[in-house]
Amino acid sequence: MTHILAIDQGTTSSRAIVFDQSLRVKSVAQEEFPQHYPMTGWVEHDAADLWSTVAGTARAAIERAGISARDIAAIGITNQRETTLLWDRATGQPLHRAVVWQDRRTANICNDLRQNGHEPMITARTGLLLDPYFSGTKLKWLLDTLPGARDRARRGELAFGTVDSYLIWNLTGGRAHVTDATNAARTLIYNIVKGEWDAEICDLLDIPMALLPEVKDCSADFGRTRADLFGHEIPIFGVAGDQQAATVGQACFDPGMMKSTYGTGCFALLNTGSDLVPSKSRLLTTIAYQLNGKTTYALEGSIFIAGAVVQWLRDGLKIIRDAKETQALAEAADPGQDLLLVPAFTGLGAPYWRPDCRGAVYGLSRNSGPAELAKAALESVGYQTRDLLEAMRADWGTAADGILRVDGGMTASDWAMQFLSDILGAPVDRPVVTETTALGAAYLAGLKADLCPQPAEFQKSWALERRFVPQMPSDLRNRKYAKWGRAVAATMSV
Repeated sequence: MTHILAIDQGTTSSRAIVFDQSLRVKSVAQEEFPQHYPMTGWVEHDAADLWSTVAGTARAAIERAGISARDIAAIGITNQRETTLLWDRATGQPLHRAVVWQDRRTANICNDLRQNGHEPMITARTGLLLDPYFSGTKLKWLLDTLPGARDRARRGELAFGTVDSYLIWNLTGGRAHVTDATNAARTLIYNIVKGEWDAEICDLLDIPMALLPEVKDCSADFGRTRADLFGHEIPIFGVAGDQQAATVGQACFDPGMMKSTYGTGCFALLNTGSDLVPSKSRLLTTIAYQLNGKTTYALEGSIFIAGAVVQWLRDGLKIIRDAKETQALAEAADPGQDLLLVPAFTGLGAPYWRPDCRGAVYGLSRNSGPAELAKAALESVGYQTRDLLEAMRADWGTAADGILRVDGGMTASDWAMQFLSDILGAPVDRPVVTETTALGAAYLAGLKADLCPQPAEFQKSWALERRFVPQMPSDLRNRKYAKWGRAVAATMSV
């Protein structure tokens, strides 16, 4: 058993990757699934799509690797975080579509809690702010809305979980109702100081604690798959939310190291070690990973729209057919135009936290076209990342001025990464392996299976593909960023 299967369940697709014991990719399978938008600001997934695409891609990846389930030592799972599911323990059937992390339907619940003075207590215990982003108010909405759900929950008939929990439930045939510390830390009901579900917050949200999964380390025994799924039982030994898995995959094990992942959204994490650093800049204090019962904390900045802005160019405006076209368009854009796109399609994340905001474009002229819009879309990701790093500098100090390690689909664009380095005024390192989310999940599973080395040794294997260094004059950088700030302020004032 010298292989590891990584399951990477994301916002728009599910992937499975088979790694060998040296963590080299042997095979990949990927499948997209539909997004559901029943109302403005609402985003849902059909739970059956999540499960079928995971099971299907896992089987396909094993077959493409030319191995059998008996050759797999362990499974590692990484997942879109905060997305909320509620299901029947007896049948395994969800009571409702999954409410996705991007969903804003609980904005009024968050506002009521804030106005009643509960946010300081919740932030002190969970490290999170009151925002529809997190699972707790989504779960409250489901229990409030679905007839009889709360009474059934109190009787122990229902189970709550983020996507990892739901997948493990299905993989194990309902034998394991578990999660890991990083996913639990994103629910708004997990006390990251004490490392346990918070009874007072659950009571405040009227969430019966009988719903909640057992919380484990990121590298632990999460159960065994049903033998009929892959032809042989496989242990599930690693679990982490996607951004924490990317932090592990980027080998950011030392305090002060930073990574930023560019997928549907953009998420920057700064390792703060054993220090739980309360943010004064409206960042999140969260768990980076938990190994051997020891918690490592992080500051996190969350941007809701990064790669999704390119999807908007493709699927909404239909000005591109493939994401790769954006680089050539950006290079061809009229240098005399300086469009600014604030992609607040589902609100603004850190450090603004304005779920009510919507997107805006500034600086349009008669000659503005696809090239200028593509350039503005790519630049918006760089500007938003600088927003996060400015907040991290305020909370952490000069240690946050170092090198930024990047990963995710958007990092394939040299143009976008050069602009990112230019607007940050800092080096940006792109690794040889940019699929670090799956790599992190595989490493956590391999660590438990004794196939992978301890973190200090794994850190030595991280390899640089290219470093981008700032080329933009500092006065131009500052003028452009100041203009971005004015555009965001104008967007929030509408």
